[in-house]
Amino acid sequence: MSISALDWGIILAFFILSLFIGLLVSRRAGRNASEYFLSGRNMPWWLLGISMVATTFSADTPNLVTDIVRKNGVAGNWVWWAFLLTGMLTVFIYARLWRRSGVFTDLEFYELRYSGKTAIFLRGFRALYLGFFFNVMIMATVCLAAIKIGGVLLGIDPVPLMLAASLITVVYSALGGLRGVIITDFFQFIIAMIGAIGAAIVVLGLPEVNGMKGLLSHPSIQYKLALIPDPSDLNVFIPLFLIPLAVQWWSVWYPGAEPGGGGYIAQRMLAAKDERHATAATLLFNIVHYAVRPWPWIIVALASLVVFPDHEALKAAFPHVDTDIVADDLAYPAMLTFLPKGLMGIAVASLIAAFMSTISTHLNWGSSYIVHDWYQRFVRPQANERELVTVGRISTVLLMFFAAAFALWLESAFEAFKILLQIGAGTGLIFILRWFWWRVNAYSELAGMIISFVVAIYLEVIHERMGLVPIAPWGKLLIGVAITTAGWLLVTFLTRPTHYDRLLDFYKRIRPASAGWSAFISQALQRGDLQPQDISPGRLTLQISCMLAGTIMVYAVLFGTGFIIYGRVSPALLAFAIAALAAVYLIRAWRKLDFETRR
Repeated sequence: MSISALDWGIILAFFILSLFIGLLVSRRAGRNASEYFLSGRNMPWWLLGISMVATTFSADTPNLVTDIVRKNGVAGNWVWWAFLLTGMLTVFIYARLWRRSGVFTDLEFYELRYSGKTAIFLRGFRALYLGFFFNVMIMATVCLAAIKIGGVLLGIDPVPLMLAASLITVVYSALGGLRGVIITDFFQFIIAMIGAIGAAIVVLGLPEVNGMKGLLSHPSIQYKLALIPDPSDLNVFIPLFLIPLAVQWWSVWYPGAEPGGGGYIAQRMLAAKDERHATAATLLFNIVHYAVRPWPWIIVALASLVVFPDHEALKAAFPHVDTDIVADDLAYPAMLTFLPKGLMGIAVASLIAAFMSTISTHLNWGSSYIVHDWYQRFVRPQANERELVTVGRISTVLLMFFAAAFALWLESAFEAFKILLQIGAGTGLIFILRWFWWRVNAYSELAGMIISFVVAIYLEVIHERMGLVPIAPWGKLLIGVAITTAGWLLVTFLTRPTHYDRLLDFYKRIRPASAGWSAFISQALQRGDLQPQDISPGRLTLQISCMLAGTIMVYAVLFGTGFIIYGRVSPALLAFAIAALAAVYLIRAWRKLDFETRR
C-alpha cells in the first residue's frame, strides 16, 4: 500500500512537535542530573499518570494483545490483566514509601535498606543487569513491533527502519531528559488513543466484518469472546486465568508491573511533588491502563481473525514481508492497511508515538541506572553535574543502538514477553516483603536474582534440548516461582540480617507498618534508639481494603465496557454499578490515608 501526502504531512507534524518539546526543555534538563532524570521532583500527578500510561502503550502492545486474542481469545489477556493487583498494591501501599525514601533511583534503595559489600554489589550489578541487559531486551521487543509495522504499512526494510526510528527517538530523548519525555508522552498518548479508536471503528466497517453484530456472530470468533475462560476446561482455565491471578501477579518481576513498584514506575513516583501526587499518579495510570485502553485493540484483533484467519493469509497479503517474522502479532498492522487517507496518517503517527514514548522512557530510565548507580557510584564519584548529564546522553545513544540491533534477531513479541516473565519468576515476593519484613537482606535479593535466572535458562533453553518431556509455560512459571522462592527464603534464614544501624536509619525514614518489624523494634526500644511515639502500627488494613476496592472498580469498568460492546446491557449496568460503589468507597477512604506533604 502507499501512504498519501496527507498522511506523510500528519506524520511529519508529529515528529516536529516531539522534537520541538525536546528542544524547548533541553536547557533546563541539562542543568543537573536531578533535572535530567527526575525533572526536579516537581511533576503533578495527572501528567505523571498519563506518562506512565503512554510508556506502557508501546508499539508492540497492540501487536501483543492481537497475538494473545488470536491464540487464546479475549480471556487470554488475563496474562497481563492480573498485574492490576500488583498495580493497586503499588498505588495504596508502595507509592508513598518510594516518594518518602527520597532516593534518586530505585536501585539506590539497596544501600538505603541493606548493608555490607553485598548491597553495594547488588546496586552496581543490577544497574547494568536491568539498565542495560533487561532494558535492551524490552526495547528490542518494541523495536520488533516497529519493524513489523514499518514492513506492512510503509514497506520499509528492517535495517533502514531501525536506523531512522532510533535516530529520531534518541535525539529528543537525549535533549529533553525526563521532563521532555513526560511532556511529550502527554501528547503522544492522545494521538495514540485517537489512532487506536479510529482503527477499531474503521475495521468494523469492512464488508468482511460487517459491523459489530457481524463480527460477534462470525463463526471464527464465537469461541474467542469469553471474558473468563471456561472453568470446566482446566487446560485453558489454569494457565490463562488461575495462574495469573493466584500466582503470577505477586511472584513475577516484570517491567512496569513490578510487585512493590520499581523501574520507570518508581522513577515517575520519585519525580512527583509529594506522596499524594505519587499515589494519585499511579492510581490514574492503573485505571486508564487496564479499564480504558484495551478494547480498541481487542476489537481489531477479533476482526483480524475474520480478514486474516491464519498465517498463510498474512503471507499471501504481504509477500514482501520476511516470512520469519510473520506471526499472529503481524495481524494488527495488517488490519491498519484498510484505513483511509488522513486516518492512516494518524494511525501511523499513533504507533510511532507509542514507539517513541516507550523507548524514550526506557532510554532515560536505563541511563539513570548507568549514570547514577554505576558511573557515579563506582567509576567517577567526583563527577560534576554537567559530566553526569553528558554521560547520560551518551548512554542513551548506546542503549538505543544495542536495542535496535537485538530487535533484528527477534521473531515474536509474545515469545519475548513469556521469556521475561520466566526470568523474573519467584522474585516478586522479595520486592513486596523487603519494606515490611526486617529479616530480608541483600543475600535474599542476590539469591532470588541468581536462582530465577538459572532456572529460566534451564527451562527455556536446556530442558527440551536434553530430550526431556516438554513443560507447559504455566508449569515452567510455577516451577520457577517455587524453586526461587524456596531458595531465597532459605538463604535469608542462613545469613545474617542487615546491620542494625542501617535498619534503624531505614525504619526512621520510611516508618513502615510495625508488624513485620516487631523483633527489630523491641531491640531498638531496649537500646533507647526508638521511643514508643516513634512506632507506627501503620494502616495496612485500610490500604489493603483500598487496593481490593480499586481492583474491583477497574475490573468492573473493564467488564462493563466489554458487555456494552457485546450488546449485553443488563450485566453491563451491574458491572458499572459495582464500579460506582467501589469508587465511592475509595473517595471516602482517600481522606483517611494520611499523606505527608513534604517534598
